[in-house]
Amino acid sequence: MKNLYKIYILAFVLLSDVMLFAQPGDDDGTGGLEGGDPPAAPINGKLIWLALVGIVFVFYYLSTKRQKA
Repeated sequence: MKNLYKIYILAFVLLSDVMLFAQPGDDDGTGGLEGGDPPAAPINGKLIWLALVGIVFVFYYLSTKRQKA
């Protein structure tokens, strides 16, 4: 019975995530899907910093793992 509750909670969390981030539609009756979108956000501005932090993290992780072994 406890496993059934865990499955219900997991299903609720996974399915509510889709519902929470959905954008509301325009209910003006025309049925048009074009226009009104915000401009796209650039993702390449901080990509180099993200790569550098990732490389530093990999070196840190590997050095701590070698010290344990």
